[in-house]
Amino acid sequence: MSREQRSWAEPYKIKVVEPIRMTTRERRNKALEEAHFNSFLLRSEDIYIDLLTDSGTSAMSDYQWAGMMMGDEAYAGSKNFYNLQDKIEKYYGYPYVVPTHQGRGAEHLLAQLLIKPGDVIPGNMYFTTTKVHQELAGGTFVDVIIEQAHDPTSLHPFKGNIDIGKLKDLIYKVGAARIPYVNLQACVNMAGGQPFSLANLKELRQLCGQFGIKIILDATRAMENAWFIKRREPGQSKRSCAEILYEICSLTDGCIMSGKKDLLVNMGGFLALRDEKIYGKACELVVIYEGLHTYGGMSGRDMEAMARGIEEAIQDDHLRARIGQVQYLGQKLLDANIPIVEPIGGHAVYLDANRFLSHIPQNEFPAQALTCALYLDFGIRTMERGLVSAGRNSKTGQHHPSQLELVRLTIPRRVYTQAHMDVVAETTIACHHARKSIAGLRMTYEPDKLRFFQAHFQPIGSWTNSFSSEYPILQDPLLELANTIF
Repeated sequence: MSREQRSWAEPYKIKVVEPIRMTTRERRNKALEEAHFNSFLLRSEDIYIDLLTDSGTSAMSDYQWAGMMMGDEAYAGSKNFYNLQDKIEKYYGYPYVVPTHQGRGAEHLLAQLLIKPGDVIPGNMYFTTTKVHQELAGGTFVDVIIEQAHDPTSLHPFKGNIDIGKLKDLIYKVGAARIPYVNLQACVNMAGGQPFSLANLKELRQLCGQFGIKIILDATRAMENAWFIKRREPGQSKRSCAEILYEICSLTDGCIMSGKKDLLVNMGGFLALRDEKIYGKACELVVIYEGLHTYGGMSGRDMEAMARGIEEAIQDDHLRARIGQVQYLGQKLLDANIPIVEPIGGHAVYLDANRFLSHIPQNEFPAQALTCALYLDFGIRTMERGLVSAGRNSKTGQHHPSQLELVRLTIPRRVYTQAHMDVVAETTIACHHARKSIAGLRMTYEPDKLRFFQAHFQPIGSWTNSFSSEYPILQDPLLELANTIF
């Protein structure tokens, strides 16, 4: 038996645990009503397994916690900043770093620095907060991702690739002067955590070089993208993820980063650049919006935890286990004929709600309804990534079109065991068997921006009372066992 065929185990052991509890069906029903059928508005104490996001929800190591005790909280010139700066230059290659409180702080700085009213920002599919910052700066996002990214059944190994032809057409249409940069997202979130290839990035670099257009990497999950390149791209299997990551970054002009994902911290991010002049302007802006340029929006202890997180997260063994757990869950669902986005992504498994709940029209938000069903059945919290997330056109009043209607089962790093993944799979399968009793939702309150965070919904009909699993194992067995014992 080869090494690749043998079972693998997580490259860590558990030192501290946090108890979680199962609530009753009645309590979950009440909690869902109080949260207006929006998983973002549920209280964490009412959650059994929380797959809402991998942002800031990962478990830090003893090495990181030890670093927290070494926080230099000096207002200016913290030694932790210089340690973080050194690690970013070593592993990402960017010489200039501005810390921010999280990724959207970096998005805001970048947009203010580079975008002028009337500019066009092409990218490989939008991300919610990035797009809003681009729009607030007067820009317009244009999607230039390959067509396969919009097809959840396509098995293209690099669905995060930019369509070079589409981008070239856009450049000729609007002019290079109106394109401040191409926004290249690593492991495209809204497409199902799909990576781009190194070959595609090299093509992109050549094209942008011809027209003097910058490439800004959304490096939030660039380490996971490096893993997929190692596994899927010809000629890359012998290289380490660290080597691949460094080459990815070498082909770009800077990056925005939410350290709350790849880098295993609860809070923090950064803007990293190659251009010293732009960096100087960023240092001026960060003082207004975040803090001094040597701490931005972060404490010294958080910068130290992030610096150490970079060292841990780039290890091949870590990425093998992290992405392996996602693949494990995805494969269990595929084996049960559950419709998901394929290939399985790096940070989450995405349920295809259009196929899962084919009886619900998209204007009744099937993905949002499915998040409610998963929670109601067994306390699993997930996130909608479909029509609600796409938002509304402020001029026409119509929903922005979304070809994908997805529910994201996002796996925090180093938090849950394979047994938790088994429970999630069983819950999803049970909901699929009972799918005909799930009805759609109507929106009763809608914020102007990023509505998915705080929108309110109401069920169409009384499905929350009639929906139930056919499988006894999914009828709160832990609660029944506890009642028997105590």
